[in-house]
Amino acid sequence: MKYKLEKPVHAVIGTEKYQCSIEWRNGKFIADEPLSGGGKDLGPDPYTLLLSSVASCVLVTLRMYIDRKNWDISSITVNVNMYQELVNDVLTTVIDRDLILNENVPDERKIKLQEIASHCPISKILESGVRVRTFVFKTGETKTIKYGNEEITVLWKPEFCQHSTRCWKQLPQVFKPSEKKWIDPNAAPAERIREQVNRCPSGALGFLQALAKDK
Repeated sequence: MKYKLEKPVHAVIGTEKYQCSIEWRNGKFIADEPLSGGGKDLGPDPYTLLLSSVASCVLVTLRMYIDRKNWDISSITVNVNMYQELVNDVLTTVIDRDLILNENVPDERKIKLQEIASHCPISKILESGVRVRTFVFKTGETKTIKYGNEEITVLWKPEFCQHSTRCWKQLPQVFKPSEKKWIDPNAAPAERIREQVNRCPSGALGFLQALAKDK
């Protein structure tokens, strides 16, 4: 398992309704709710952010294709919106993208670009089986099992484990859930194990640093 982003999107909300500070790899921006939703409309709302992702992805995909074909199309515009409706008691969401191209673009190229738009990665994600998982970090005293060597001791709290699969999918030589003693601290450098333990989202994994030996 490898995450798409090396650094996850980091977001925080305080008591100010409903401003969220969102940090990405190269900066920060504010998300907010519109006035009708109780916010101050100081940034895009979650629906706008979702549709912006669709819009930017399709534009980048089209620009890559156009450049590869050496077509003379200087500008592409897309309008994106969505609606929801009940169909046979099932809520269905429809996202519409309207491509706007210069009149000088031949119709056959417009049709091809319409096809290419459907292949943008974000569209594929939305149209596939998407799962959204939520984890919460726990603290406190509970049963703890230790797996250690002279360099590091890995702590595992079974009752806290929410099975995110990050440990054994990202460092399978150390974390082996099919085995009884499922953590092997000798199978990777201590620094790499510490790095992986720090990715646990539930508080089930921790570590103790080995004390430096006197010279």
